[in-house]
Amino acid sequence: MVAGRRLRPTEVFDTYWRFAAERQRVYQARLRGDAPPWTTEPIMASHRFTNCYRAADRVSQYLISEVIYRGSQDAVEVLYRILLFKFFNRISTWTLLQSALGELTWATFRLDRYDEVLTESIAHGERIYSAAYIVPPPSLGARRKHTNHLLLLQQMMRSGLHTRLQASASMAEAFQVLRGYPGMGGFLAFQFLIDINYSTLINFDEMDFVVPGPGARDGLRKCFGPGAGGIEADLIRYMSDTQSEHFSRLRLSFAGLNGRRLQLVDCQNLFCEVDKYARLAHPEITGYSGRTRIKRRFTPVDTALTSWFPPKWGISDLSLTM
Repeated sequence: MVAGRRLRPTEVFDTYWRFAAERQRVYQARLRGDAPPWTTEPIMASHRFTNCYRAADRVSQYLISEVIYRGSQDAVEVLYRILLFKFFNRISTWTLLQSALGELTWATFRLDRYDEVLTESIAHGERIYSAAYIVPPPSLGARRKHTNHLLLLQQMMRSGLHTRLQASASMAEAFQVLRGYPGMGGFLAFQFLIDINYSTLINFDEMDFVVPGPGARDGLRKCFGPGAGGIEADLIRYMSDTQSEHFSRLRLSFAGLNGRRLQLVDCQNLFCEVDKYARLAHPEITGYSGRTRIKRRFTPVDTALTSWFPPKWGISDLSLTM
């Protein structure tokens, strides 16, 4: 019984927990430096899936260690770096801007210079946006998507966003602050909020609030059927609250992230990944989108995994340095 509804989970519900346990096992094996293959599970071995913990993914790791905590910890500058990185969400775009412009600071920000660098990069056929999820452009009068994002960045910084976020009494209130800017839909505002919350600018508990994205809604429907509609956030909280019970019930080993349990945002992300996984593992069980394929194949990258998290969490591997 969740949110007053009695639901009948499908077989994908147990797949959710098995997927989480195996994906975390793969992550830990790679972190140790074990030689591949890291799993014999065929779907997981041949397709790309994110880690169970959002903060453990490669782009999040870079954001935390190289963007948020490297450089001035002044609240304005930290927020500026996070927003600049997040609008493109691509490591190569960040390093491109650094290479062309030097240290990236709000104090020295010139929209025309940033626009010039990005426009030239596009002209050379380079991608400046991540394929992880779509970042829709705000309608701020510019012809190019990236110029509109730079204009939005400038607007957010000039509006005193850092002060408004720090004055927010809850994560939900901070979410509404971000949601009020042009082009910031619910899912995007939540993703930005989680990343800002990695910093010292704000300090909300990740168990305070969650916004289910489109992929998570598909995964929720596959796990719980049509009854999941309208109570998605409640179901995500149920998953986080009962995780130990279900890992134990299925005799699955899951130690968490250096002792950290799956938080709401992690359970939300896992529903996205299980939605993809179920397209092949449970093709007879459909979500809202009707997608039947997993687009991205797994290709290992040369860079070593890192395991460095916001210091306020107190879970980083102390043998690793920034």
